[in-house]
Amino acid sequence: MSNRTITIDDRLYEYLLGVSLREPGVLARLRAETMKLPRAGMQISPEQGQFMALLVKLMGARLVLEIGTFTGYSALAMALALPADGRLVACDVSEEWTATARRYWKEAGVEARIELRLAPALQTLRDLLEAGSASSFDLIFIDADKGNYLAYYEAGLDLLRPGGLIAVDNTLWDGRVADDAVDDDDTQAIRAFNAALHDDARVDLSLVPIGDGLTLARKL
Repeated sequence: MSNRTITIDDRLYEYLLGVSLREPGVLARLRAETMKLPRAGMQISPEQGQFMALLVKLMGARLVLEIGTFTGYSALAMALALPADGRLVACDVSEEWTATARRYWKEAGVEARIELRLAPALQTLRDLLEAGSASSFDLIFIDADKGNYLAYYEAGLDLLRPGGLIAVDNTLWDGRVADDAVDDDDTQAIRAFNAALHDDARVDLSLVPIGDGLTLARKL
């Protein structure tokens, strides 16, 4: 028994995957292809993808926004969990990485549910607000450049419906956020983000130690 989150070593992690992970083949193939890339560390873990798909289903989400798509694993996991008439708006700036995403979205039969916008995400968020999408999204996933996390979060709150959820990746940052000897720009940005959300009375809050840390903020 433990009154705090336990440490997961390699043996326990493999057990966790063995008794919990139900990863569709198309997601497994996308994850395997992504692991060959130099920036493979940007890929979320499969158990996190499954958790986010469960959130989509629990919420009955129909409209999802993703900020930072990479090769499309998280978008695919969530799109597969959406109803047939659901929609996911995916924001990224890389034609190369998202070309991989498009292939797998098509293979999975969900390409019609996903609208990819290749532009700086802050511009896409402004465009959505100007187009009348305020308070319309059920779920927003932020996994992009860390220096803009607070800006993405603030715009996301405007786009999120009351009772909707913002999920933010990498908020434990491989433990670097708790190491005073680490003071690079990204680490400082995540520390500032975490501190700001802790004091934000506009949301219910939980930082879940899954993957690299997943902050969940429910709009009141």
